[in-house]
Order: sequence, then structure tokens, then C-alpha cells
Amino acid sequence: MEESFNNHLGKKLRMRRLSLGLTQTKVADAINVTFQQIQKYEKGTNGVSSARLMQISQFLKIPITYFYEEFKDYKPFGSDQTITEDLSYSFLTKTFNALSRNEKDKILQVLKNTEDLEKTG
Repeated sequence: MEESFNNHLGKKLRMRRLSLGLTQTKVADAINVTFQQIQKYEKGTNGVSSARLMQISQFLKIPITYFYEEFKDYKPFGSDQTITEDLSYSFLTKTFNALSRNEKDKILQVLKNTEDLEKTG
């Protein structure tokens, strides 16, 4: 199980890093490791300690649970649906609040257009 989780975490790390347009070197510098170490994390060759995972999640501005989402053996404690919805809502709220006014306006326009389509459909 550990090896498959390392692979899963590595894929999530790479996906988030690329979505932010960051290089492995930029992430490595931010958490004080070499870019080769980031490569090993992304390939699943090396596991990530809890302290390092916290550093990575803070730098990439995501909750630690992001790395566990969609992992086949991960089952959040408590009410699965409620916890996931709360975390998703919290993440979306923080992300939306970090956007510029222009970016927010574009998203709100898309939502309004979608709502209008649903009313006419």
C-alpha cells in the first residue's frame, strides 16, 4: 500500500505544481530540498514525511487532504460526504477570494450563463 500511495501523492504533487506553472526547482527551493528530491517525490520513489507534506501543501496553497483525495484506500474520519464537502467548500472559497476582481467577474458570468441555460432548457 505504501508504494502505491507514494505514486498517488507524487502524481497529485506534479499535477498541482504544473497547474501553478512552477518548476521542480522552485518547489524544492521553497521547502529547502534539491530538485532531485522533488523528482523522487513525484515519481513515487521516495515517500514524503508529514512535516515535509505540510511544507509542500502550504507552499502550493492546498489543504494536506488534497494529496489523499481519490486515493483508493483513503477514508476520511467521520461523515465522508460532509467532511469532503466542507473541505471542498473551504478550498473553493479561499481560492475564489484570492482571485482578482476581473477573474471573479468572469467566473460569476459563466455561472449566470449556466443558470440561464438551465432555466430555458
